[in-house]
Amino acid sequence: MFSSLKVRNYRLFFTGQVISNIGTWMQRIAQDWLVFTLSGNDPIALGIAVALQFAPTLFLSLWAGVLADRVDKRRLLIGIQIAVLAQAVVLGALDLSGIAALWHVYLLCFTLGCTASLEVPARQSFVAEMVGRDKVTNAVALNSSIFNMARIVGPAIAGFAITWVGTGWLFMANAVSTGAVIAALVMMNPDKLFRGPAIPREKGQLVEGLRYVRRRSDLMTVMVLVFFVSTFGITYFTSLPIVAANVFHTNADGYGLLSTLVAVGTFTGALMSARRNTRGGPRVRLLLISAFLLGAFEVITAFMPTYLTFGLALIPLGFATITFLNTANALVQTAVSPEMRGRVMGLYVLVLIGGNPIGGPMTGWMADAFGGRSPFYIGGAISAIAAIACAVVLIRRGGVSLPVRRFGNGLRVLKRERV
Repeated sequence: MFSSLKVRNYRLFFTGQVISNIGTWMQRIAQDWLVFTLSGNDPIALGIAVALQFAPTLFLSLWAGVLADRVDKRRLLIGIQIAVLAQAVVLGALDLSGIAALWHVYLLCFTLGCTASLEVPARQSFVAEMVGRDKVTNAVALNSSIFNMARIVGPAIAGFAITWVGTGWLFMANAVSTGAVIAALVMMNPDKLFRGPAIPREKGQLVEGLRYVRRRSDLMTVMVLVFFVSTFGITYFTSLPIVAANVFHTNADGYGLLSTLVAVGTFTGALMSARRNTRGGPRVRLLLISAFLLGAFEVITAFMPTYLTFGLALIPLGFATITFLNTANALVQTAVSPEMRGRVMGLYVLVLIGGNPIGGPMTGWMADAFGGRSPFYIGGAISAIAAIACAVVLIRRGGVSLPVRRFGNGLRVLKRERV
């Protein structure tokens, strides 16, 4: 389950991420609550903040993938993390000084989205450089376990800390935690990285990456399914503060508890993925099943009558969500050649996050028009239907090819998997 931690560079990265992700989730809860407070509990304002944070992905993620293939990913990540630290300090200073306005938060959401658009493709493709192809699926799952352990700890701390000290100090805490990632990256040994061949700066490299994915039916299936599920299904994270405040009439601690219950499921699912990935590569069948279950559990959760039953239903929903995301990520990482990994991950990030500028405002509008529960049952239904449609298409095609490994200068498909 923890085989990737035998690699020193990844061990440093893992430690830094444990600290930083807790701070990131504390800031996310604080930011959502600050927007909700400044706007007078307006769900549409929260949707706008989400849209601004993810809109840069539409314009930057593909280019960021090309950049990740061209430059030293470790140095690129150090520069990006310094920018993230600065943004957290600015937001914290504005909040603590009492002059924070809604437009300040909107502006910083947008700038944070710009840095995230550059960071995510580089970080995702850097995982394989730290551990090598043989351990990449295990490392992806462990990354998710970090993320979701932080999702448990961060919101739990934030929910109560907001009540005690306000949101401003949580932004400052995130700035401090970001320093742990910077330190880990600086301490790495570059000579121990499993780097692919650097690609020279040439015209048409972005289009080349898109054509590479277009020719691969397995990658196209993952991309299409991830787009629909992330745009319409996984937007339930945005809906949680709306449900907490407007449906169950709780305060920040109630929202933090709901986020923690989601994280119990996602953390458990991440650990199961890490163990499962020691027994073989990721499978398309698991991707389709987890997408369908995500949608089904989301619909069930929407109709839970009480705060307690709603919260408990979030646990299996979180489990299905992280199983789907881990499987999709591992399928993409293991199925591409090293010199294409940055560009393919840039496209993956685009379809994963790029729908949020649509899904965020849509979620706020649905909650305002049809009630706080509506994003759950509408998004869940769309996710389940998308999973069924992709399964039908694959069955008609007779299966998909995976994974791809490099032999000398060529690529070879190792096996065909039936859905």
